[in-house]
Amino acid sequence: MAKDVKGGRPTGSLPTGRRATVRVKTARGRTVSSQRWLQRQLNDPYVAEAKKRGYRSRAAFKLLQIDDQFRFLKPGMRIVDLGAAPGGWTQVAVERAKPGRAGGIVIGLDITPVEPVPGATVLAKDFYDDDAPAVLMELLAGPADVVLSDMAASATGDTQTDHLRIMGLAEAAHDFARQVLKPGGTFVAKVLRGGTERALLDRLKKDFAKVRHVKPEASRSDSAEMYVVGIGFRG
Repeated sequence: MAKDVKGGRPTGSLPTGRRATVRVKTARGRTVSSQRWLQRQLNDPYVAEAKKRGYRSRAAFKLLQIDDQFRFLKPGMRIVDLGAAPGGWTQVAVERAKPGRAGGIVIGLDITPVEPVPGATVLAKDFYDDDAPAVLMELLAGPADVVLSDMAASATGDTQTDHLRIMGLAEAAHDFARQVLKPGGTFVAKVLRGGTERALLDRLKKDFAKVRHVKPEASRSDSAEMYVVGIGFRG
């Protein structure tokens, strides 16, 4: 399978090959919205590519593309994935940190049980717990190089409510990252456009040498989601 190359580094972060469009037939008990969702899933090249490569979700390609741009996931790093379920981002972190071979450590954390990810430690734990930072740093045997968060609250259908809920998770993830990151570390979190993300950016700029907004190609164009990347934690 061919891989795209960026700066001499194989990325493999784009789907390959063409697929015929799949049309979903109406079925008893299936709503119009569920039919549209199913048709989108069946025709999404990232869904097909994730299945082909063994990733647990198409979201894995978002992290691959963000890292291809900023190159913060490296062999030997200590990486924490907050809200890890179903495990796609944890899988990517393992691929790039190379635990075992390069000595990297990858820990996924989620209140929802996650199937084991080879090469990673996955904890069924709430990162809001008071002891979560200490537990993580003990398992990492030191501070983290990278803290990742692709967390999203269940959608309510109200745009402003959904925006505030996801921003609340991003802000909490930032607070957690400040407790476990090493100086020079990197923080990545999902946000939604909607007005309040400016406050988070201002906070990040105080803690990181470089802060960027990015919308990876794998993020659907009709989605308001973006990611903030903070590089060079000041400690």
